[in-house]
Amino acid sequence: MQEVKNKLKILSSLSSSTFEDGLKRFERAVAVILVFVQIASPILPLGASNSWSISPAEAVLYSPDTKVPRTGELALRKAIPSNTNMKAIQDSLEDISYLLRIPQRKPFGTMEGNVKKALKIAVDDKDPILASVPADLREKGSELYASLIDGKGGLKALLECIKDKDPDKVSVGLASSLDIVAQLELLQAPGLSFLLPEQYLKYPRLAGRGIVQFDIEKGDGSTFSPEAGGEPRKTATIQVVIDGYSAPLTAGNFAKLVVDGVYNGVKLSCTNQAILSESGIGKNSGYSVPLEIMPSGQFEPLYKTTLSVQDGELPVLPLSVYGAIAMAHSEVSEEYSSPYQFFFYLYDKRSAGLGGLSFDEGQFSVFGYTTVGRDILPEIKTGDVIQSAKLVEGQDRLILPDEN
Repeated sequence: MQEVKNKLKILSSLSSSTFEDGLKRFERAVAVILVFVQIASPILPLGASNSWSISPAEAVLYSPDTKVPRTGELALRKAIPSNTNMKAIQDSLEDISYLLRIPQRKPFGTMEGNVKKALKIAVDDKDPILASVPADLREKGSELYASLIDGKGGLKALLECIKDKDPDKVSVGLASSLDIVAQLELLQAPGLSFLLPEQYLKYPRLAGRGIVQFDIEKGDGSTFSPEAGGEPRKTATIQVVIDGYSAPLTAGNFAKLVVDGVYNGVKLSCTNQAILSESGIGKNSGYSVPLEIMPSGQFEPLYKTTLSVQDGELPVLPLSVYGAIAMAHSEVSEEYSSPYQFFFYLYDKRSAGLGGLSFDEGQFSVFGYTTVGRDILPEIKTGDVIQSAKLVEGQDRLILPDEN
């Protein structure tokens, strides 16, 4: 009986599927249907009745073309606070990713224009780009800059791939160029680009990025599927990049818990939406961190406030990505995250809104993404155990309260 209660509690902590929420979803669905009817029959006066009208923001939100990052790597890249010139280069290149999705005949001419635009910015603005890199990292920055222009995976090489009109080559070349862009941006952003509110300086915080490695073992003695050409595994490894640029308090508290060994030996529970850690009740598990969400287009996070996705508000770190990692809500108040319990989100576009957004988007503190071992997530079952969790990168960026 207790196990049933626990499962119900888990589901209630993750889902807002109340009658009121269901009614809102029904109204959105009706509005979307009317939009499609309007497209098919322009003579229909969609705006004739205020009770059925749909705002431009909501129409965009529920369009299948909404440009929300669909991978953790893309979301993390977009979240780096760096030089505006580098962001312009990145935006121009990211557009090519969407152009590559166009079926049949690809717009290679447009792609070529995007790369030439990025290359012009890189060449014309070399000095401000490198000036944004701290002096002690300037040599590394110069090497990356040269690689971005003339390197094997750089912009000039990408232009040649586009001229060959081979989508596979373009995709590989684009990934390489964007990786160099991200490395250079990370050099430009060694710490937080904003000041935390004074009342939150007592919390641990992560001033940048970190990587956490989880070793997971089966609770029932079974095995994980083998790696290519290997044997079945008793344990499997997952790596998560945690992002202090957008969620410094949430990522900082989590990193401290990892360093303290709090998650070693913790059991996992699974629903169709998420893989959750134990709740941590009765453990000295740290701080009840305020809900922390960085809205797109803003320079600092909001605290104790959810986003109104229906009004077009979207987070920098979206939940609607398979393998997103976020904190569950506090049992006391949804204005706070749990001090201990986290979950991996198993995003499924088949159960998302028309725009591909989770119905829980903007409701939780997302602070990172699974970047290694995403294929392991669907194999994790209730009762499996975190054998160990380690902060393998970023401990030098973890700031603890007694260090202030």
